[in-house]
Amino acid sequence: MESFGAIGTFLGCSAGFAVCGLLFAACKLGLLYQLFHKTETQSPRHGGESVAEVLRAHGVKYVFTLVGGHISPILVACEKMGIRIVDTRHEATAVFAADAVARLSGTVGVAAVTAGPGLTNTVTAVKNAQMAESPLLLIGGAAGTLLQGRGALQDIDQMSLFKPLCKFCASIRTIREIVPTVRKALAIAQSGTPGPVFIEFPIDTLYPYHLVSKEFGVKNPPKGLMGKIISWYLTNHLTNLFAGAWETRDVSPLPVDIPQATDDQVQRCIELVSRAKKPVILLGSQTTLPPTPVDDIRTALEDLGIPCFLGGMSRGMLGKDSPIHIRQNRRDALKEADVVLLAGTVCDFRLSYGRVLNRRSKIIAVNRDGTQLLKNSDMFWKPTIAIQGDAGSFLVRLSKGLKGHRCPEEWPQSLKAGDVTKENANRAKADQKTEHHLNPLKVLHHVDELMAEDSIIVADGGDFVGSAAYIMRPRGPMRWLDPGAFGTLGVGGGFALGAKLCRPESEVWIVYGDGSLGYSVAEFDTFTRHKAPVIAVVGNDACWSQISREQVPILGSNVACGLAFTDYHIVADGYGGKGYLIGRKDEDRLNDIIKQAQKETREGKATLLNVLIGKTNFREGSISV
Repeated sequence: MESFGAIGTFLGCSAGFAVCGLLFAACKLGLLYQLFHKTETQSPRHGGESVAEVLRAHGVKYVFTLVGGHISPILVACEKMGIRIVDTRHEATAVFAADAVARLSGTVGVAAVTAGPGLTNTVTAVKNAQMAESPLLLIGGAAGTLLQGRGALQDIDQMSLFKPLCKFCASIRTIREIVPTVRKALAIAQSGTPGPVFIEFPIDTLYPYHLVSKEFGVKNPPKGLMGKIISWYLTNHLTNLFAGAWETRDVSPLPVDIPQATDDQVQRCIELVSRAKKPVILLGSQTTLPPTPVDDIRTALEDLGIPCFLGGMSRGMLGKDSPIHIRQNRRDALKEADVVLLAGTVCDFRLSYGRVLNRRSKIIAVNRDGTQLLKNSDMFWKPTIAIQGDAGSFLVRLSKGLKGHRCPEEWPQSLKAGDVTKENANRAKADQKTEHHLNPLKVLHHVDELMAEDSIIVADGGDFVGSAAYIMRPRGPMRWLDPGAFGTLGVGGGFALGAKLCRPESEVWIVYGDGSLGYSVAEFDTFTRHKAPVIAVVGNDACWSQISREQVPILGSNVACGLAFTDYHIVADGYGGKGYLIGRKDEDRLNDIIKQAQKETREGKATLLNVLIGKTNFREGSISV
């Protein structure tokens, strides 16, 4: 009897496992879902419409792209729903443009590219967005769900490429997944530390049923049992792909999670700053992130009266001539400071990994990202108070808590006096003649003096741009765009395109090195086609000077650093823009040429100033590695 009981138990367990296995298979194959949700085989709708509906509901105004058949339904649906499609000449430019829109608009920037090489062309731009902490959605095409891994056109393992670069990656498997997946991705892109997200759309999730069934349906099923099984599997796969596809779903934005400092942390910082005699604030790009308006942050900083060094997107935060904005001698100021507030600023190579901080200083560090917050604190510096939270809202709360208290006036005044001395010396260097061509510092001073008050400056280059960072003064918040910590060359065309679309009334200046110009000069075609007139000023010294400056004295060779004094102005003309060649003979009428270029852009034509420049010692000792 015991043996019969054991057999019964075994059979019962086996039956249970079998039932569980069948239920799992039924779920995996979508059989249970299909029992309750209809597949509308006659519907002309397609998955691209679902993508467009979610993007529109999230306030997306632009989708940047380089077209490909894998993603055509998304582009067409977006256009029909009033989202502007902006096509570029390189996929990286599309992502850079979306990055710029994200930074300037406070929403998620969106780029859509085709499968395979279309996506691999974006990798550098996506990594740049990750390191710059820009909320960005990359949409990628892909081979059909049943053809992945079987040698289809442009089929590679795209998910493995983007998982290290993105906060969230997903591959759509059925059309009903599109709406919830896109909503989730957009929320994740903006939550915590913002960054890029990636969604892969197999081609059969985007086209209408009648086209997908024609391409992937059973045409001549094999005979026999195996043929019937294959035929059933393919038919079921197609049915499940479209099951419940067009049911009404919520497309509204999900809540965004932004970390905040606690009241206790803010209070401790208030007490620390109130006792400081020589405090300093270092602002990074994070301070410009939503939800706190940049104008509120500017007011908070002005109320505090603490001298500020501005980096990244925070350049321009205090306007052109603020008494508390210090531009020069940062290392010396940090040696004297008794309290240093790192507001979204990271102790990486830009702060010599923390070595420039005085070990006697009290250091308050605020950053949304826990890793960045404490970077190199195990080696060269230690925070007195470390806060994982939003830097912008923290500054506003700190200012309110210190209402009526201001930094001792003599401290920012002494630092500002050092600024004046250094900038006068820079101006004197700008007046010196170079051996050949024009002095680049003089050119930059002329541009800075003539550019409009609403100008946005896009920085794309090495040596010439490094000089511009000391000379050109953004007139207000959100008026400076550079690649960020990754130091990527080639951002110019995309950043300027996104900036001009976001702020059509503003002058948009691209400061190019002649080396970096080569990456995106073809986007003058894009500027022309999409009526985005920008001004590019190219420092043309026929050299990768930032590298050459160290390579030649250390290694004794200029190999691979030399370029030519190329006629970039003619290239701009060929793409429908207007180019100007400016050399030493034009020095006396430099202002007139710049004003003419500004006039051309106001009339709708992108312009390029190809300025032949000589060598100076202004940036000797600057780092290139």
